[in-house]
Order: sequence, then structure tokens, then C-alpha cells
Amino acid sequence: MSSLFRRAPQRPRSGHGTSSRVLVKRLLRSFLYLVAWIFLLLVVIGNVSNRPVVRQTYFLKMDLSNIVPLSVGSDVLVNSIARSIGLHDFYQVGLWGFCEGYDDTGITHCSKPESLYAFNPVQIILNELLSGATIALPANVTDALKIAKTASYWMFGLFLTAVVLSFVLIFLSPFAVSSRSPRKPRDTSRPPHRRGTFILFRSLPFTIISFMNALMTIAASVVATVMFSIFKNVFDGTSEINIVATLGPRMMAFMWIASAFNLFAFVLEFAH
Repeated sequence: MSSLFRRAPQRPRSGHGTSSRVLVKRLLRSFLYLVAWIFLLLVVIGNVSNRPVVRQTYFLKMDLSNIVPLSVGSDVLVNSIARSIGLHDFYQVGLWGFCEGYDDTGITHCSKPESLYAFNPVQIILNELLSGATIALPANVTDALKIAKTASYWMFGLFLTAVVLSFVLIFLSPFAVSSRSPRKPRDTSRPPHRRGTFILFRSLPFTIISFMNALMTIAASVVATVMFSIFKNVFDGTSEINIVATLGPRMMAFMWIASAFNLFAFVLEFAH
């Protein structure tokens, strides 16, 4: 009698829950790269023009409004000491160039975007000084300029590469997630899951690319932070000329947020 009510063998299920988990994993990867790309894009376009958000995104801002010159010449002092000797009140630096302006009117001019731009405050200041006006720049600024020239090239290349890779990975990273889990029971109605082939030709390449992307983003952020911190310390350490240098809080936040999201995306890729 019991044989009449024997449970029929269960047919393999399509795995709706597995499909949902796969979709979530794919969307999560794309989301992480999308957020990283947005913040990297803000870093790249920061300080290229006098527009909202863009003008407030800079690596370093130098306040020269109360600079102490060695000589002023025959000009009358107006509004600030800096203006009396031909300088602007402040200068701020981005990836492609610098912007300058006055405290009461804001940014008045941004330099033409230049690839592989290297910030040179000495050249900027000397080019704008009025005839007869002189200032004493920090003696150790020359060493900072040597470091900045090489570091700027690396920083520029790393940020540009990272923004391109992050954009590409938004669309390609979902392909690194298998549509079927290799651990679930084999469905005889579908081809077997070739785990080794999947890892070699899909998962591993994306893991390597994701690692390079995270590495470049973090390296660029480290280079930028260290280089502009050196400039800040050089000018802040020379109190007699009264130049105040500050790091751009938005730029620093944007690039390190991008670094965190790209790093998290790599960890997720590696752990898959």
C-alpha cells in the first residue's frame, strides 16, 4: 500500500532565489563602480571653470590677500596687499590648471586646461608681480616643485585611467557573476557549470582589472594628498610672508570616496 503513495522524485527547480541573488550581485557591482566613477569625474573636472561645485573642487588653495612683500613699488594699496603688487587674493589648483580671483568678487580667471599640468606657484606669482614689487618666497619651495613635476604626471595619468576603467566596469562587471551557482545540485536539463573555464576566462580577468582600477585610484589619491600637503607645509612653515595654504576638502573627500568604492568593488570581486 505504501508503494502506491511513494513520493515521486523531485524535478530540479529553476532556482528563482538564485536568479534574484545573481541579479543583486550584478547590480551591486555596477552601482559601486557608478558611484566611484561619479566622484572620479568630479575630481577630473574640478577647478576647470567658474561653475557651481566645479569651482569649489580644488586640491590646494593659496590665500595671498595678506602677503607681506619686500617692496611694493609706487602703487597705492587697494583692498588687499596682494592687489597692490599685481597679485590676486587667492589661487586654487585642479588637475588641469589653476583658477585665480579676489575675495570680494570670487574667481575671475581660470587657466586653459593643460594635460599633464604641474602646479608651479613661483612662476604664477612672478608672472603677475608688478614692476618694482618683490616678495620672498620660501627657500624650500624649489624642492617641492621638483617633486610636484614628476608626481603631477603620475597623478594625472592615474586619475584619467581610473575614471575610464571605472566607467567601463559599470557595464562589464556584471558579466563576472555566473548565472548559476556551482554548488547547487546539477540540473541535467542544462549544460554543466564549467567552473574552471568560468574562472579562467571571465572571473579572473575581471578580478585583475578591478584590482588595477582600485590600485590606480588609491595611488592617485595618495600622490595628490602627499604632494599638496607638502606644498601646504612649505607655505604654512614660512609665516613671515603670510601665505595661507589649505587643502580642498571637497576634492580630498571626492577622491577618497572613489578610492573606497573601487576598493570595495575589488574585494567583492575577489571574494566571489
